[in-house]
Amino acid sequence: MAQLVVRNLEEGVKARLQRQANRHGHSMEEEVRDILRNAVRAEERAAAPLGSRLRQRFARIGLDEDIPELHGQKARPMVFGR
Repeated sequence: MAQLVVRNLEEGVKARLQRQANRHGHSMEEEVRDILRNAVRAEERAAAPLGSRLRQRFARIGLDEDIPELHGQKARPMVFGR
């Protein structure tokens, strides 16, 4: 396992992390690990193309078709029947 040292962290940030860890029933170290894991996961999800993310999200309900990426296409307003 890797180790990470964070220097020059403001006391207020440390105190808020400790309170958050207490609310979640974690040690402050575990709370920081969770925060870092979630930050990396969020970045990975955001990096995937929208069509791929949609397909993954709806895979369990049977979305088997490819969703094309629409890079460079103009957005068109929705037209409703009158």
